[in-house]
Amino acid sequence: MLTIIPVPAFADNYIWLLRDGTNCAVVDPGDAAPVLAHFDREGLELCAILATHHHGDHVGGIRALLARRQVPVFGPARETTPGRTHALAEGDAITVPGLGLPLTVLDIPGHTSGHIAYVARDAQPPLLFCGDTLFAAGCGRLFEGTPLQMVESLAKLSALPHPTELYCGHEYTLANLRFASAVEPANMRVRERQRREQAKRDRGMPTLPATIGEEHATNPFLRTDESTVRAAAERRAGHALAGRSAVFAEIRAWKNAF
Repeated sequence: MLTIIPVPAFADNYIWLLRDGTNCAVVDPGDAAPVLAHFDREGLELCAILATHHHGDHVGGIRALLARRQVPVFGPARETTPGRTHALAEGDAITVPGLGLPLTVLDIPGHTSGHIAYVARDAQPPLLFCGDTLFAAGCGRLFEGTPLQMVESLAKLSALPHPTELYCGHEYTLANLRFASAVEPANMRVRERQRREQAKRDRGMPTLPATIGEEHATNPFLRTDESTVRAAAERRAGHALAGRSAVFAEIRAWKNAF
């Protein structure tokens, strides 16, 4: 039975552990120390490392993990990943060693130029590991990509089945929902989600995983075709906006300063 375990790191990162028995794969290990501590406490054996993009808070712990045990390292073909043994791009399919978990790869540039996502389409429910592209109720900043690239990347992720569980790289949910409420103050699904996620955080629980269905209802960056989101973006811009990319760019700039 596959178990997915969040390991907090730094101020707000999550490193995801995919465990089956004593075998464990690690997604986006920015820091080796909390991973190794968990391994030692639980008697786990590293079987693979998966990276979504090159930022240090997602790959900084890889070399220290490999010093413990040499395992396959999967990462984006268009970016540099420490110790990478398998360069991946859209359409590639892998089976995670030690877990037997089939994953397919999507190219999702925007946050970085070569960012990828891993999708377990046959899992029940399906699973999505998307790094810093799609967050619960938000999306990543555009450090290397364009608004059009990010809109297209988010469209790929939003097209996944609604029950798909979303595992992203940061605990940003409450801040993202505050912004979502500013964009759509009449969206009752946002308000309901705020209460639900606040209760989790009050109990020291992560707000993740989310689901793609929840994102369709509450994430303004997936709702740029909605009249309420477009109207909010146009009020902020002071003029009409042509197309989803323009709406997205205005909402993203608003969020950057929020």
